[in-house]
Amino acid sequence: MLGRTHFTLLVLAGAALSAALGVPRTCAQTEIADLREDVKGLSQRVNELTLRIEQLEHENAELQAKLAKAADARDVVTAAQLNGAVADLNASVASAVAASRSEILQQVANQMEVLAKQTNAAIDSVAKAGQAPVVRASAAAPTPKPAFGENYPKEGVSYTVAKGDTVGLIAKKTGAKAQDIIDANKLLDPSRIQAGQVLFVPGGK
Repeated sequence: MLGRTHFTLLVLAGAALSAALGVPRTCAQTEIADLREDVKGLSQRVNELTLRIEQLEHENAELQAKLAKAADARDVVTAAQLNGAVADLNASVASAVAASRSEILQQVANQMEVLAKQTNAAIDSVAKAGQAPVVRASAAAPTPKPAFGENYPKEGVSYTVAKGDTVGLIAKKTGAKAQDIIDANKLLDPSRIQAGQVLFVPGGK
C-alpha cells in the first residue's frame, strides 16, 4: 500500500514538472487529480490482491490439514480391515477343523458299527453250523499278558520321560535296546509312557 508521504511526493513532483515545462496551473491540477485517482486505484488493487493471497494461503493450509487427516483415517481403516480379515480367517479355519474332526469321528463310528454287525453275523453263522460256542465280538475277551524277558543288562541308568519321548527314542538317546527297556520296566503298552515317568534303562549311558 502506498503511504501518504509517497503520494505527497508524487503530487509535488508532478507540480514541479508542470511548472518547469510551462504547463498552465489548471492543466497541472487536472493531471495531478488524475494521477491521484490512478494511485488510489492502484492502492485499492494492491489491497485486494493482498487479501486474496492471504485467503488462498488460508485455504491451502486447510486443504493440507484435511489431506493429512484423510491419510491418517485411511491407515486406521486399513489396519482395522486387516485385523477383521485375519479374525474371519481364523474363525473359518477353526470351523473347518471342527467340522472335519466331527465328520471323521462319525465315519469311524459308522465303520466300527458295520464291522461289529458283520462280525456278529459271521459268529452266528458259525454257531448255527454246529461249531463250538464262541464269544461274540461285542464281548471283551481277556487280553493275554505279554511275557517279559529277563535277559537284559542289570546295570544301567534311570531316565525321566520327557514330553514327546518314545521307547525307541529313549533307546536311541541312551544307546540301549528298546526291548530291554520294555522288559526291564514291564511295559504292557510301550506307547503309553508318560512325561515325568522314571524308567530304568539297562545298559544305558
